Amino acid sequence: MNRRELLTSSLAVAAGSVLPGGFVGAAESSGGKPRPNRIATSTYSYWRFNDESKLPIEKCIELAADAGFDGVEVLHIQMTDESNAALMKIKQRAFSLGMDLCGFSTHQSFISPDPEFRKKNVEHTKKCIELAYRLGIPTIRVNTGRWGTSKNFDVLMANKGIEPRLEGYTDDDGFKWAIDGLTDCLAKAEECGVVMGLENHWGLGRDAAGVIKIIKAVNSPWLRATLDTGNFLENQYAQYEAMAPYAAFVQAKTYGGDGKWYTLEIDYDRVAQILRKANYRGYISLEFEGKGDYEVEVPKSLAMLRKAFA
Repeated sequence: MNRRELLTSSLAVAAGSVLPGGFVGAAESSGGKPRPNRIATSTYSYWRFNDESKLPIEKCIELAADAGFDGVEVLHIQMTDESNAALMKIKQRAFSLGMDLCGFSTHQSFISPDPEFRKKNVEHTKKCIELAYRLGIPTIRVNTGRWGTSKNFDVLMANKGIEPRLEGYTDDDGFKWAIDGLTDCLAKAEECGVVMGLENHWGLGRDAAGVIKIIKAVNSPWLRATLDTGNFLENQYAQYEAMAPYAAFVQAKTYGGDGKWYTLEIDYDRVAQILRKANYRGYISLEFEGKGDYEVEVPKSLAMLRKAFA
């Protein structure tokens, strides 16, 4: 090896040569295997809409750190204060515990013939993007919204997430409203560097095809997918495979003590294989949705996810 070849080789080892898929040469020295996915938990895992356990965000961060998670996904509606002081307190607490704030789970709906309703939800989504930016969170979960013809969420779940359309309107109308609404949020997402992740969360996003249709129509790197493993009630693994290439974030449901609305059998070894095949290297965020005690079930879920995504 001459002097030039030696220098080139040394620089490549020091800097890490870029490989397809974003891997670097440093990974090659340990057998070429990428690092495991980082595992987070949603603050929802400690709440689950149970009045007796709506813990403050800072307390959830502390519990997640004590349990051994790498990060926390913040559920927006669990926050009780959106002031700058409150946001900075959350941010500082996470930093002091060595925890990433990796996701911001928000709610909105664009499925309405009322343009003022849709505009209000666009502005709400932009505000959520700003909140994520101030917290240092790189992605927010967004929804298409639903037709709103179900009496309540319990009725929607009893009908497996299916509800009648508004009389006189079609799914094509709904898709246009969702596409237009999310497109209106792109400039704010790009300005703040916050990726919107469209979740398979009932409504027009009940299946992978609906989510992908919207993502392709919007056609922007600032709209990707949030893949929720617990929201496909049919053909779940085929739908995971379809959505995986679009995923910016993954939420992993578990149901210790039986599910609050339903229980799914999810083979997380198989899910991990699907995500590896799609070269998904981002966060896996636990959403514990069982009736069991979170103090018992959340650590068990973490151990299972660590093993599956090692």
